[in-house]
Amino acid sequence: MGLGKIYTIVNQKGGVGKTTTAINLGAYLGYYGQRVLIIDIDPQSNATSCLGIKKNEVNGGTYEVLIGAQPILTQILHNPRYKLSLLPSSPPLAGAEIELIDFHNREYILKNVLEPIKHRYDYILVDCPPSLGLLTLNGLVSAINGVLIPVQCEFLALEGLGQLTKTINLVRNALFTDLEIRGVILTMFDGRTNLANDVVREVQNHFGELVFDTIIPRSIRLAEAPSFGMPISVYAPDSSGAHAYAALAKELMISDQVQVPIIQEAT
Repeated sequence: MGLGKIYTIVNQKGGVGKTTTAINLGAYLGYYGQRVLIIDIDPQSNATSCLGIKKNEVNGGTYEVLIGAQPILTQILHNPRYKLSLLPSSPPLAGAEIELIDFHNREYILKNVLEPIKHRYDYILVDCPPSLGLLTLNGLVSAINGVLIPVQCEFLALEGLGQLTKTINLVRNALFTDLEIRGVILTMFDGRTNLANDVVREVQNHFGELVFDTIIPRSIRLAEAPSFGMPISVYAPDSSGAHAYAALAKELMISDQVQVPIIQEAT
């Protein structure tokens, strides 16, 4: 039986490494023996295309599941090589925000869909759109183990975090009293700049122990991997980005009290 941990990865700012984190954290959790499902609820379908699936060729996925047209188990794709499962996104999901407005308990649809299958997985990672609409609300309400917030180590990194924190508080008060921030992940770090180090300090001062020790570096290999449809664990396992996401997966597992197996370095 799985632990059924569900984490939602969210930041309404685009380009902060949200999907990169969902894919590569998921891939390394899988590498360390966890059963991982990634839920792509972003109409842009970045997580789907990052795993080599053309969004226009998706026959069914998140959209069909949310509107109740298909059961979730029939829509999940499995990739044994990447050690990941995926509920893909597709263009029709863009209309779901409007379609779901008339649904009963519309903010709870994803949570209800995941409830009967969460025991099949050790980790479910929900990759949200870079906005705070109804799809992201569904992601937040589903986050029974908390929210992971990627923050890029760049100017204006904290801009918008206040709004996100406010939204999380609103969701906690109105829809899901147990919602909490599980951790903040610093991404796109360039240690050569004073600015990046300043941002790290500022985020650590603001969020304290919620900030993961592992910092994800800015990496050419990480940037290249999506165009090849691969997680970094397969595309460039010896790169700095791969080592960082491997370390992040270990850090999350250890804090979740999940034993990390000793595995020889990937080749």
